[in-house]
Amino acid sequence: MKVRNRRLLAIMAALVAVSMIATGCGGGETTDTGEEPAAEAMAIKIGIGAPLTQGAVALGQGMKRGAGLAISQANESAEAKELGITFQAVDGDDQGDPKTGVTVANTFASDPNLVGVMGHLNSGVSIPASKVYQDNKIVMVSPASTNPALTLQGFSAVNRVCATDDVQGPVGAESAFGKLGFKSVVVIDDSTPYGEGLAAEFAKKFEELGGKVLFTEKTSDKDSDFNALVTKIKAANPDLIYYGGIYNAGAILAKQASDAGVKAPLMGGDGLYDGEYINLAGAEQAEGDFCTSIGLPVDKLPKGQEFSAAYKALFPNDEIAAYDAYSYDAANVIIAATLAVAKEMGADAVTSPEGRDAIIAAVRGFSGEGVTGPISFDENGDTTNKAITTYKVVSGAWAAEILPE
Repeated sequence: MKVRNRRLLAIMAALVAVSMIATGCGGGETTDTGEEPAAEAMAIKIGIGAPLTQGAVALGQGMKRGAGLAISQANESAEAKELGITFQAVDGDDQGDPKTGVTVANTFASDPNLVGVMGHLNSGVSIPASKVYQDNKIVMVSPASTNPALTLQGFSAVNRVCATDDVQGPVGAESAFGKLGFKSVVVIDDSTPYGEGLAAEFAKKFEELGGKVLFTEKTSDKDSDFNALVTKIKAANPDLIYYGGIYNAGAILAKQASDAGVKAPLMGGDGLYDGEYINLAGAEQAEGDFCTSIGLPVDKLPKGQEFSAAYKALFPNDEIAAYDAYSYDAANVIIAATLAVAKEMGADAVTSPEGRDAIIAAVRGFSGEGVTGPISFDENGDTTNKAITTYKVVSGAWAAEILPE
């Protein structure tokens, strides 16, 4: 046991040394080291679990791009070359569906060279998939799944770099009631773990602050006809509509409410924070709507400009979406832990059961500075960074309205 502890301490020390190397903030990134690369690099795979063809595709594709940038930079680092490691991304299209997500997780688990997963987006997918990862010693870092239940399962391999619903929901209520002046609200959720959790936390805090919840309603994330619900909302005449769910259905609800003459704006969580919400709802119908999202706007982050420049160089035709920077940080945490373990135990040991255990421990013990701010995890694997920003649709685009204090 003492030997094991000494090894873990050595890995943690190495982790500090290599943390954020791939982001260029550790001084280790270079493309001209003057050293010979390893003769034959070992391929270490990182799964990208996200909706890529169905569901919240705009968010999922952004996650893929963010992780892809991290992997691309890691493969150019001196450390990866010296250790003889090449990172490879493996797409896992979960389609935002829990059953498909579990199939993706089992496919990842069947690959002996896959040691970590950046994902998933939807809490309803992450929760069942996480058991597969725990059982197979695959470390998971989600950039976006916010339901508290994910990290309350006692899984050492499961972590996230985003704040949870019980943080985001109350911040949304404080913005709505205390800072924006809305006194009554209709609360709707899409019956997913994400939507239900977020809406419940918002409603609880809104009432605690003195606001009035006129009624609550459950829908489905596949619904596209909200006309009956809109009639009920119009009769209730709320100051605000709060929607717990993803932009696909939320945008349709916003459009149908606006077209029916409902004056109350719609507000939601980070699932709405994408340009596709405005595109689907229509710029005129979405104008004045609100959402909260995790962290600070990229342009307010210390490393935001550096990230934006690297992102645009690799993906010149794409805009940075809600979770791209968080996916970049999530992938970088897995990369840094893997390099630290390889440095201590050797690259060949990374995929062994002992190596996988060491990577899981190294991720949980990670502490470093990411694009999204300081990154570290508590005993459950939750991020210690709790910043939430409130956004508003202004002139057809999301604009930061209330920054965290």
